[in-house]
Formats: sequence, C-alpha cells, structure tokens
Amino acid sequence: MELVLYTNPMSRGRIARWMLEETGEPYRIEVIGYGAEMKGPQFRAINPMGKVPALTHGKTVVTECAGIIAYLADAFPQAGLLPETPEERGAYYRWMFFAAGPVEAAVTNRNLGIEVPADKRRMVGYDTYETVMDTLEALLSRTPYITGDRFTAADVYLGSQISWGLQFGTIDRRPAFADYAARVVKRPAWSRANDLDNALARDMAPPAGT
Repeated sequence: MELVLYTNPMSRGRIARWMLEETGEPYRIEVIGYGAEMKGPQFRAINPMGKVPALTHGKTVVTECAGIIAYLADAFPQAGLLPETPEERGAYYRWMFFAAGPVEAAVTNRNLGIEVPADKRRMVGYDTYETVMDTLEALLSRTPYITGDRFTAADVYLGSQISWGLQFGTIDRRPAFADYAARVVKRPAWSRANDLDNALARDMAPPAGT
C-alpha cells in the first residue's frame, strides 16, 4: 500500500515527515498550498478540516500529527518506535496525549495573548502555561526520553514541539528543554526530514525581487 503525505513545508507536516523518515518506509509527498487549494473540495475530501498534514496508507486516512505518528508506529513495528513494556506504554500514551492536549493548548493560547481567568482554569484542561512548563521540565529532568532511556515515536511529537518552541520563543528556554531538543535533533531521520523540507520550502519560495 502506498504511503502519501499531504503537507506543506511551512506547517506541522514537518513532524509527520520526520516520523516517516524514522520508519524507513517509502512514501510520496503531495504539497498542498495554503488558501484555496487547502480549503478546496479536492483536499477536503481527504481532510474535511482543510489543513495539513494528512496521511493516506492505501484506503486508510489519518489526520492530526499525534494520530499520524501513533498510526505509523503501529503500522511499522519493525522500526522499533513502539513502547516495549507496560511501564513504557503508560508513559508513551500519557505524554503523547499530554503534548497533543495541554501543551498544544497552553502554548497556542499564550502565543495568542489569551489569559485564562483564574476562576475558569478548570475549564481549559491545563490550568496555566506555567503549570504545563513545570510539568514538562520535571519529566525531562529525570529521563532522557519520554519513556525512559529509549527513543520512541512519542519523542517525535514532543521533540518537535519543544525544538520548535525553543526556536520561535513559544516555550520557555529551560536547560532541560534545550538538552532534550539537542538529543532528539541528532537523529539521522530528523536531519533527513529537515533537509528535505528546507529544500522544498526553497523551491516554493518566489524568486528574489518579485
């Protein structure tokens, strides 16, 4: 079955590309432009949300970065990116969905300048941005990777969030975060994916002076 990633190099599709490179499986890229193409009926037939990334594997369609990462880890277990013990499995799911939920929401709201009133914090599911950062710091101060000593697919997702957050200033620059990001971006698959997406972004850029 063919793997096709619908993406844009200026999007979270970079996370899915990294995961595909980690699997070592052949795949094809379909670049979807922002605006009319991404919101048009042809792409919405794949993802009604009109956003990238989206993955097709034969007739199977998967969207959302965490979903794509979890799906690929399950589909290609030979890549060794799945948890191996009950303890690893618990940490894998706990922190994968912590990243998809509280981290994503807290960082997005902070970046948008949204301050949740103290009496409404129970409604947002993450309390405060500082609580989320402190929780992450505690995790990454005691273990090199999300599930312990071994890199798993969960590190693709959280590693992407933290490395991007440090790059763009959307998360605190704490030593535990910087050390973790430095570990994950040493992965050969990360380098391959980053180089491919950077080249794709250059090809899509308008000529200088236009």
